[in-house]
Amino acid sequence: MKKQLLATFIGLNISAAAQAATPSMEEMWQLIQQQQSEIAELKQQLSDNDARIKETEIVSEATISAVEKMVTAPVANSKTTFGGYGEMHYNSLDRDDSLASKDEIDFHRFVMFTGHQFSENVRFFSELEVEHSIAGEGQAGEVELEQAYIEWDFASHQRAKAGLFLLPIGIINETHEPETFYGTERNNVEKNIIPATWWEGGAAIGGEISEGLSYDIALHSGLYLGAGKYKPRDGRQKVGEAKADDMAFTGRLKYTAIPGLEIAASVQVQSDVHQGEGEEIGATLFETHIAWKRDAFQLRALYARWDFDNAINSIVAGADEQTGFYIEPSYRFNDKVGLFARYSEYDNLAGSSTDTAVEQFDIGLNYWLHPNVVFKMDYQNQDAPGEAGYDGLNLGVGYSF
Repeated sequence: MKKQLLATFIGLNISAAAQAATPSMEEMWQLIQQQQSEIAELKQQLSDNDARIKETEIVSEATISAVEKMVTAPVANSKTTFGGYGEMHYNSLDRDDSLASKDEIDFHRFVMFTGHQFSENVRFFSELEVEHSIAGEGQAGEVELEQAYIEWDFASHQRAKAGLFLLPIGIINETHEPETFYGTERNNVEKNIIPATWWEGGAAIGGEISEGLSYDIALHSGLYLGAGKYKPRDGRQKVGEAKADDMAFTGRLKYTAIPGLEIAASVQVQSDVHQGEGEEIGATLFETHIAWKRDAFQLRALYARWDFDNAINSIVAGADEQTGFYIEPSYRFNDKVGLFARYSEYDNLAGSSTDTAVEQFDIGLNYWLHPNVVFKMDYQNQDAPGEAGYDGLNLGVGYSF
């Protein structure tokens, strides 16, 4: 490009000179000097232009590089995670004996999750809950710390944890976000016999024995049944200055090798639910369940049984045996609508010779506005001792993120 410009310039000057009168030697010398000066000036201009072009290219390349870094550089994942779930219920229930009814709306649970990944194999997880919307003296609700533990992957497919955690028992105790189960309220058997949601403080290990077969073993704080109490749900201490005179042991085996199928069995043993106060009463819980999903059809079934030492009968006759079971088929028509039915029965005085069982039949549907947002409607019919059963409609909305 430079050579062409110079050649053109010289050619034009020579052509013009040729057309004029033949110059003298002095005029030729002056003309050559003038051409040399103009050529030098032109070279300088070309050099300046090259410098400016290169400078522009450098700036442009730097700008493009910076933009590319902003666009293409991966955003570092935060080591701290945040989530939660919640559910609000409306219950319109009449009691069989007509002495009482239940018409209320309740924001039953508002839960926040916080987790942190310290390293590739060490993490923290916590769950903070407000129940019934408002807590404080004389209020219906309470603030609860349901989980707060450190977990460590100490070997391949093996983990250990310490802190406050949910016990590996039943179907909904560890997984109870609203969109993961049918029915506005959690089922009676897992609430009153297991009793979910149930957490304790201690240490645990777990992992895979083989592909599709896993185990969990935990040593933790146990139940404390104070004076006059015999129901497991009344014995949850929630790790708030919990009595630890007598610890409990929980173990579980779970089989998931077949896609869509989960079979599990859990055992808990505690030698004294009185925690050293008064007569020693031992307790053993056995629970087993199956959850099977094939295409749109799902079946859940669970059985749980407590065996307490006979000494507990001095509080209430029949409390030495407490049992419950349920069976729940469901059908998912599409990604939005699912229908379920459930029959359940639980008895906190199953050792008694009298009929003390609570039976309940539920039927209803879930509507998933989004995979993590669900609306629920169901009807319950309950038979309880002394015509104390509640029949009626339940509505709910729930979410998780």
